[in-house]
Amino acid sequence: MVLNDIEKLLEKYNNAETTLQEEVQLRAYFANGDVAPHLEHYKPMFLYFSQSQQEQYTKDVPLKPKNTKLYQWISVAAVVVLMLGIFIPNWNNGPKTLADYPPEEQKMYLETKAALAMLSDKFSDGTSSINALSLASENFNVGLEKASHVAEFSKTTNKLLKN
Repeated sequence: MVLNDIEKLLEKYNNAETTLQEEVQLRAYFANGDVAPHLEHYKPMFLYFSQSQQEQYTKDVPLKPKNTKLYQWISVAAVVVLMLGIFIPNWNNGPKTLADYPPEEQKMYLETKAALAMLSDKFSDGTSSINALSLASENFNVGLEKASHVAEFSKTTNKLLKN
């Protein structure tokens, strides 16, 4: 190959513009013993590329993963824990009624129930007051919009009267 062509191919190679056939030509040139002295520093790189293409991985790759029983036992243990969590609380003949509790606990339950009912009523009253405030806020915003129309009318009137 002409030295000029090799230099052009090297320039294209450095700019990442070569085709595969041109790279084959470059590898063949540098594999040859006759290399121009000013291109000697490219020779090890192209020889490495030629050698690395011929390398092959010879170690066997295991296709079957190691199957451990640990994950299976963990899933079995998780199912057992869930089943115990579901059945142990219901072990004593199902849920109790209010009559099954002592009178002190019944009284506390009824007082708590009354307090929560009162809290619910007061909370409902508070939300209705907030709804009234939001309605007043909307009406106030409408009033502000109408006041801006009056201000615009006033500006226009002043312009007409000055001219």
